[in-house]
Amino acid sequence: MTPPPNSRVRWTSAVLLAALAAGTVRAGRRLRAIPVLPVTPPAAADVPRPAGWRLLTAGGVEPDAATFLAACAHAEAEGLRVLDLLPADLPAERALGLLRLVDPARYRGDRLGEGRGAGFAVLVTEEVLARAEVDPPGPRPDPAELLALTRRLKEYAADATGLAIAPGLSCGGPAEPGGPSRVAELRAQGLPPGALAAAQLGGLALLAGAALRQGRWGAAAAGLYWLQPYLVLGGPGSPLRPAGLARATAARPLRSLGAALRTAAAAGWGAAGGDHARDTARAVAYQAELASGTGRFLEPRRTDCPWCGSGRLAVRVRVPDLLQGKPGLFTLEQCGECGHVFQNPRLTLEGLEFYYRDFYDGRGGEGAGTVFGRLGAAYRGRAEMLLPHADPGSWLDVGTGHGHFCNAARAVWPRTRFDGLDMGDGVRAAERRGWVETGYQGQFPEFASKLAGQYEVVSMYHYLEHTRDPLAELDAAAAVLAPGGFLTIELPDPESRMARLLGPLWLPWFQPQHQHLMPAANLREALADRGFTVLAEEHGPAHQGNDFFGAVALAATGLAPDPDRPWGPPATAGARARAHAVRLAALPALAGAAVLDALRTAAARRTDGGNAYRMLARKDTP
Repeated sequence: MTPPPNSRVRWTSAVLLAALAAGTVRAGRRLRAIPVLPVTPPAAADVPRPAGWRLLTAGGVEPDAATFLAACAHAEAEGLRVLDLLPADLPAERALGLLRLVDPARYRGDRLGEGRGAGFAVLVTEEVLARAEVDPPGPRPDPAELLALTRRLKEYAADATGLAIAPGLSCGGPAEPGGPSRVAELRAQGLPPGALAAAQLGGLALLAGAALRQGRWGAAAAGLYWLQPYLVLGGPGSPLRPAGLARATAARPLRSLGAALRTAAAAGWGAAGGDHARDTARAVAYQAELASGTGRFLEPRRTDCPWCGSGRLAVRVRVPDLLQGKPGLFTLEQCGECGHVFQNPRLTLEGLEFYYRDFYDGRGGEGAGTVFGRLGAAYRGRAEMLLPHADPGSWLDVGTGHGHFCNAARAVWPRTRFDGLDMGDGVRAAERRGWVETGYQGQFPEFASKLAGQYEVVSMYHYLEHTRDPLAELDAAAAVLAPGGFLTIELPDPESRMARLLGPLWLPWFQPQHQHLMPAANLREALADRGFTVLAEEHGPAHQGNDFFGAVALAATGLAPDPDRPWGPPATAGARARAHAVRLAALPALAGAAVLDALRTAAARRTDGGNAYRMLARKDTP
């Protein structure tokens, strides 16, 4: 039976009220978890400045020597190398925004978490600044510069970055950010200003509708939103005392509406930001390269299976580049004998360079890093698969990218030496960050003889499917492992039901990057041929919950690619409007897809069936 309209109205208001109440309680709990620096006696101001520390402050922030010394003492006592200081008079909305982003109780231990702060003062060691290869900002940086710096520095102090409230520090009474300054700060934190402004406007509209049409429950929800700044920050025990808190609370709905409108306008309602001069140079280079066409990026089609040699081939799927919108159409064929799926014709080396460019590095590097940084649970599951079998001293992660797995796996294996290997420049950055001890840049088979017998564990997580010859990669792994060593692999599963249901929109096809997708039985056989014994195989735990969300995102990209992509035609107002309209229309579908993916993931965990699989094998002793 369909519930009456009034019943649905009450449920909507009740959900809003519950969500706001939970957010208010959470913000208060997080605020109480932030350490507060002691108020150092004035005599401490005469103590010489500790060596090895730099305190970087935004324009208008004037820290005294006592605050600096207290911050240094706190950082040294806690083993921190980066410490973001929150002024005691931090504006209310800025404080609430930070508390939404950061759980102080987990912040330091989250090795993959992004660096967050208030944007007014950052204490950092000279050693971290040197490794990060950043020049400190000028004498009066703005908050956006410090927010970007904090985000970068945490990568170089992954488990040694913290927050603290400095009672003696004032932010100089700055106005609440809005418009261009707010856009700059959000982008500095890797957040999409247009999308966030649209979400805030939608939330305000929902609250206004609830207050006007949904009786006491709606009014209670709107009232709680109105009073939230004072409830979180205005109590007698609050370590933060925002200036003008009462005024900010009283005017919150109007101030929030104005700030969201100004931010949306400054962000171009979702238009891409970035370095326009650099993108212009990229566009010139791409257009010159594309003038010769894309035919040279593909080899001749082969007539037999690269895995078993059978000639029984059939087209599995044809798909354009839905990842970046670069020109080209790519075909995946499947062997009727062994089930191996492979790109046919495959990319040439020149084609690989063209289609990988600006995806993991360059223009797309920041986005890729953000995605990889949010896979902490998957990284931990991969690392824990080895727990019943070994306590390794040395581990080589092949296809390490920027080293995210190695960074996360240190929480499981703190005494293990992690090295990384990859074709891209990211492996050098991983070495500088300390996420890997040694970074090898190049093709894995080229290092096989140099590294022969040196590692107790070799991992290949979503790597083999990118390679031109996966069997040669397995040969290299067998050579690099010591006798009794372990090889652990994770791959997309081409036998997944979702691959057939979603067709070209199944994200793990990942064209044109994925060259080979092999069924688990094929990999087991190849490992046995190379002297390995398979110890464990997981499907459900390896599932990546992105089937439906990925399909919607790929469909939206296919309908309206990024109009500012440098390899596309010159952007027009119409193309930007179309892209924005498609993105807005996709939001409800993305929300629904996220729910379906959550249900799909729960089912995959229970049935041990998903869109990927992991395999752990031991190299047998001769």
